[in-house]
Amino acid sequence: MAQIAEDLLLLLLDNSSALPGLERRRRQRVVGAAVLLDLALACRVRPAVDGERVAPGHLVALTGTGPLDPVTGPAFELLQRRPLRPATALTKLHKHSEDHLVGWLEHIGQIRRMPQPDTLPLVRRDRVDAARAALLAALFDRHPPPPPTAAIISLLHAVDGLGALLSLNDRGWRWVHARAGEIALGSWVDEQPTGLAEVNLAVTASALRQALAG
Repeated sequence: MAQIAEDLLLLLLDNSSALPGLERRRRQRVVGAAVLLDLALACRVRPAVDGERVAPGHLVALTGTGPLDPVTGPAFELLQRRPLRPATALTKLHKHSEDHLVGWLEHIGQIRRMPQPDTLPLVRRDRVDAARAALLAALFDRHPPPPPTAAIISLLHAVDGLGALLSLNDRGWRWVHARAGEIALGSWVDEQPTGLAEVNLAVTASALRQALAG
């Protein structure tokens, strides 16, 4: 279920050092946001709106029947206790979400932990290659991004983190920042048929981007 968070971390690890390409604080916050967006795409979390008893913009947990995994489960349980502002949710999640995610990716055979040095090399390339191809197609070929790709681009754009995945000249960066900005503002929802889950993802991503940028 944690496709957004999984693909995000795999992309950040896809380099010669086998170390995540973002510094620790930004990485932990963006991983926490990705976990919340996985819940939003599953329609298990959404921002409150005017007229509800919860303050507008607070993230609220929704009932559902789909299974939760060791990555999304703790985040959902956190919001089940009480609605939280996006910034507060990120603060509470950033310490442990990455640890849960690394353990899960190791469990499903995507990475392995190497204690000396403390690296996380990829075991398989099929997943990360597909994620990278979708990201490049969305940014450079203007293909409508799949929801997980749109979420990853939106989050990395919010923390100025696309440089962890791409090495470009000035012209390339102008193009990427413009296209990533469009996607972050929700243009991808209008580029393809979407339903409730995709709209909820875009709305939740907007709330989290503001918290990340702040």
